[in-house]
Amino acid sequence: MNEVIMINVAGDDRPGVTSSISGILADHDVTVLDIGQAVIHDSLTLGLLVEMPAGTEAATILKDILFRCHEMGLQVRFLPVSADSYQHWVAGQGKQRHIVTLLARRVSARHIAAVTDVVYRYQLNIDRIDRLSGRVPLGASPQKSKASVELSVRGNLDDPSDFRRELLQLAGELDIDIAYQEDSVFRRTRRLVAFDMDSTLIEAEVIDELAKAAGVGEAVADITERAMRGELDFTQSFRARVALLEGLNESVLESVAASLPITEGAERLVSTLKRLGYKTAILSGGFTYFGEYLQKKLGIDYVYANDLAIADGKVTGQVTGTVVDGQRKAELLKEIAQREGIDLEQVIAVGDGANDLPMLSIAGLGIAFRAKPIVRENANQSISTLGLDGILYLLGISDRLMDIS
Repeated sequence: MNEVIMINVAGDDRPGVTSSISGILADHDVTVLDIGQAVIHDSLTLGLLVEMPAGTEAATILKDILFRCHEMGLQVRFLPVSADSYQHWVAGQGKQRHIVTLLARRVSARHIAAVTDVVYRYQLNIDRIDRLSGRVPLGASPQKSKASVELSVRGNLDDPSDFRRELLQLAGELDIDIAYQEDSVFRRTRRLVAFDMDSTLIEAEVIDELAKAAGVGEAVADITERAMRGELDFTQSFRARVALLEGLNESVLESVAASLPITEGAERLVSTLKRLGYKTAILSGGFTYFGEYLQKKLGIDYVYANDLAIADGKVTGQVTGTVVDGQRKAELLKEIAQREGIDLEQVIAVGDGANDLPMLSIAGLGIAFRAKPIVRENANQSISTLGLDGILYLLGISDRLMDIS
């Protein structure tokens, strides 16, 4: 019977370690059943699960590896693996796989301990842990610092919603974001990202800014807030707010657009998505004028919003065409996906208000971004601690691979 041995190598990282060890194994036609390598702060850990061919002098091979590691100043450990143990490991391939992602300004040991404790209590095994964010400076974190750690987890969950719910509760207690996703093929094949505009792509509600210029700021802001909390029907409240803008000079739109604050991370996110071949869209309950302004500024592919009626250089207090409410956003998302030949499981939708919930619910990945409580509670994922480019971490994209800022 062939002999199975686990080889663990550890020590200071240097070029040629894996090449040297695997070269010795290659000289004896050894089969590599599994391999993993990690480097943390120039410290190497290399593991190889190997099958020695029948009739091979395993002791000779292991001695050669031992001498080579000694020459390179590395520690090595050999562990025989029984047939039963190996078969048990193989059987684990059929178990469900999951991704748990931590997002914060700075990840602490308390965060890791709390999340891994939940994983342990659900009897899940952690196969791999990766830092997706860049290297962290010592001392106080910069104001806009980013930190993300991804856990690849294996094991069967009777009810994934319980696991997700506990992680979300923990995120609230720790003031971080914790995302849970099934590790499916769709996670790696997202092709379309649709954004809400107000308080998502921009850190403002455009209608509130227009209302301030028209001298009706408080009245409109009150209606806006109640609508975003889901207390008012969006379409009725929207028409009521627009009516208060009657008589506003058209020139105000240009000045408001030029002063709109772009949300942290939006430009980096969209430029990265474009490099990766994603399609992007703005689906907004706001106004087309400002959506098109952002389209040009960020390079967005599609824009759907409301057309603000203007006559004789002044806002009439009405909108033309169908109001883009929550249901209309979901319909438009389906239309764009169909036009591009993209499955809804490959779609990401991002928004903050109650009128975004319909499109968040049909997208393969729905993300509540700095959202109202009712939206965070009903969306699959939530990001509140980082900027929009934190979405890249949910896609498994690390800073060291895609940092183009």
